[in-house]
Amino acid sequence: MSTDTPGIDPLLALRAPQDPACDVFLTGTVFLDIIFTGLDSAPVRGTESWARGMGSSPGGVANMATALARLGLHTSLAAAFGDDHYGEYCWDALEQGEGIDLSMSRTVPGWHSPVTVSMAYEGERTMVSHGHEAPAPSAVPGQAATGKAATDQAATGQSATDQTTAAPNPAFPQCPPRARAAIASLVPGRSEPWVATAALHGALIFADVGWDETGRWDLDALPDLAHCEAFLPNAEEAMRYTRTDCPRAAAHALAERVPLAVVTLGAEGAYAVDGRTGAAAQVPAIEVEALDPTGAGDVFVAGFVTGTLADWPLADRLAFAGLTAALSVQEFGGSLSAPGWAEIAAWWQRIRTLDDQNPTALERYAFLEELLPTTARAWPLRRAVPTIGFRQ
Repeated sequence: MSTDTPGIDPLLALRAPQDPACDVFLTGTVFLDIIFTGLDSAPVRGTESWARGMGSSPGGVANMATALARLGLHTSLAAAFGDDHYGEYCWDALEQGEGIDLSMSRTVPGWHSPVTVSMAYEGERTMVSHGHEAPAPSAVPGQAATGKAATDQAATGQSATDQTTAAPNPAFPQCPPRARAAIASLVPGRSEPWVATAALHGALIFADVGWDETGRWDLDALPDLAHCEAFLPNAEEAMRYTRTDCPRAAAHALAERVPLAVVTLGAEGAYAVDGRTGAAAQVPAIEVEALDPTGAGDVFVAGFVTGTLADWPLADRLAFAGLTAALSVQEFGGSLSAPGWAEIAAWWQRIRTLDDQNPTALERYAFLEELLPTTARAWPLRRAVPTIGFRQ
């Protein structure tokens, strides 16, 4: 984490004594990510490839939790952690390094941390993952799961082979903390009881969705969608679920089911429809040199959640989400690359000095002026220390 990130609280003007201490709650699987960088091409079978760089960081759901925390939101994460050195490193990196509340997380004796090795090259990445679903506390023979901050209840969430798809969560408490918002990953044919509970207690539910392996693409098979404030699929997912051939038409169709439908369009940016008012907004993507797309979708969601909780106009939320995602792909790794306010301020200061910038395009981000500090560090910025902890 950047050591001198300005302490910006985007919700400062909205906070009141009766508000929940938690801004955003989320649950899922934390992976240890090991990222190899500086590869000229994909590894070739039967050969040994040497990478010019390597980084390590918490991954999986930690990507989004880190992105939220770096944007100044009080973030609570429920996850299972292995009691190996990898699990200890991930816990410390999230709790001590990022200030994420892990009081609902747990350490599982005898369970090893899920691991992903990611190889980044040519703007893409190839990943290999390994892990096992964490057992519920009662399923560990002769042992109780222990939490560093409290609890024998928490969550697992994603399969070991896919960091974006949630898996069954038998260990998750049915009473999540009271929060302004919660983020869920919808899975066809499955309902997570905590989602309805969180919504009942006033949390705005933001949800994404993975590829439908059943091939049905049936919105009615996503029962938790009924509890959502916002649904954020990509263009292909949105069109398949709505049986449309245009992502914008898909967004309007989804807005009949949820108050906010946000469809990401890749290089074209994002399009959103407010189902309550019928208002729509589209913001083009920022052109950047993409080094590693890992975690960019998580950062986009974090940016949109931030703007929504701060009650910004819809177009500003989209612009901010796209900006944070664009900044993230210029660095390697998932949680390592999540930008904070220091990165955003440095980008805004620098981009206005470039001669080839379109004034109209810059105006789209003028709302940042009231948020950012008057001075910013020079670009580029060094972010997290990309390694498993050194001995002191």
